[in-house]
Amino acid sequence: MESVTPETEGYSSTQSSHRLLAYSDALISIIATVMILPVAHTKIKDNEELKKSVQLLLSSKIAVYLMTFLIVTVAWAAHIRLFQVVERIDDSLALLNLACMMLITFLPYTFSLMATFPENILGILLFCACVIVIGLIQAGIVMYAFSHPFLLNRQIQLSENQAFYKHHILKVIMRVPLMCCLASLFSFIFFPLSYGILAIVIFQPYIFQCFKWCRAKAIGQVEEPPVSPLLYMYHPNEPLSKDRVESFSDGVYAIVATLLILDICEDNVPDPTVVQKEFEGSLIAALHEYGPEYLAYFGSFATVGLLWFVHHSLFLHVTKTTRFMGLLNTFSLAFVGGLPLAYQLTHEFPRNSRSELEAVQISCVIIFFAGIFQLAIWVAALFSELETLHPYVRYGGREHTFMLAKLALYPCVALVTFVLTCILSKFSAPIFHLMEISVPFAFLVLRLLVRIGLALFKFIFSPDRPDLIRVLEDEEEARMPFNALDT
Repeated sequence: MESVTPETEGYSSTQSSHRLLAYSDALISIIATVMILPVAHTKIKDNEELKKSVQLLLSSKIAVYLMTFLIVTVAWAAHIRLFQVVERIDDSLALLNLACMMLITFLPYTFSLMATFPENILGILLFCACVIVIGLIQAGIVMYAFSHPFLLNRQIQLSENQAFYKHHILKVIMRVPLMCCLASLFSFIFFPLSYGILAIVIFQPYIFQCFKWCRAKAIGQVEEPPVSPLLYMYHPNEPLSKDRVESFSDGVYAIVATLLILDICEDNVPDPTVVQKEFEGSLIAALHEYGPEYLAYFGSFATVGLLWFVHHSLFLHVTKTTRFMGLLNTFSLAFVGGLPLAYQLTHEFPRNSRSELEAVQISCVIIFFAGIFQLAIWVAALFSELETLHPYVRYGGREHTFMLAKLALYPCVALVTFVLTCILSKFSAPIFHLMEISVPFAFLVLRLLVRIGLALFKFIFSPDRPDLIRVLEDEEEARMPFNALDT
């Protein structure tokens, strides 16, 4: 009979962390995205210009949304790195994680207080208190995991220097709580400085890397202990879990699409009394009044869905995600989260008014940056393409040109539309939404156009090729099966 050691007995009482991580990713993606609701549901008076409203009313709320999104995603990235070290969980770790999630989901409220009452230190103190407790909980998770080594990843379990790993990870985790302690102390003396310290907390990894680079240039490279690149190195090429990046991103896209239909269900169901009195009981006539809203919904949903499709296509070819790629993905998702605001604005103003034109321009800006940061992810991956990209989309690969065209389509469409709104005074929101709905057809013919263009290019500059049809056949035969790509 096989003997049961304490270590194997402890391992048998644990479970994989996959479901806990999926729950955490869903929770964080929801809390990061729903902060757009106070912005999107801001009512603008009929006699008020959109430009002034954006500058005076929406600007502060948009800033709160963007900063909240960044703060929550920074906490999410820290959660990823923590559970790249801890691969299995037990009941104690699951409860500690729930406590951590509770405080992370409370962060947007504290930041809203900071934005609404910028001269009151209570918001800063609450925010700092939450971050400090989150750091202490994460430190507790690390200490608990190292006291039960069967919970750690295989590499650390086999290491003879677990004490060094533990000390290094705790040192990195506790930097943020210590800086928040410093910010809370300065809030009693000179509170603007505390806001600066909190900004440093958000961008700390990149500031830390800049400091190391400047130090290396000034006094030479300092030899550091051989720490695994998977463990809290604050390097732009430090890997992040690709599965969790995809899971978090899918959550954001799904929530944004859901918010669009919630607005339709809430605002565009006519009152039965009004239908009887004003439309003589004709529901079709009553719904006709909401025609622009329906068009805005379908256009906005098409945009959200196709941006997800491009994101899915990109990460289908990515073999490893890095910290810098994760930052660019965060910026892209932050603008995707702003699409409910674009939906609200484009059907709220009278036809052919100046405010309607400005609403279309704001929508173009949101879509442009959501798409351009997706393109930036791919460009960043190309710099280390041997590690991060599948061979077929690397420079010179068979799918390289098509991937570039697919990622560049939305930024180009948004930029051209923005230019048209500056030139044409009669560019209305319905035309803009019809353009959004027509973009899917551009995706359908995009591959064909790219292949024909490449075939013509090869036919012109490679006269030894027999004919254009032969070129197209060679391209089709050279394409990789989808299942092999997915694998």
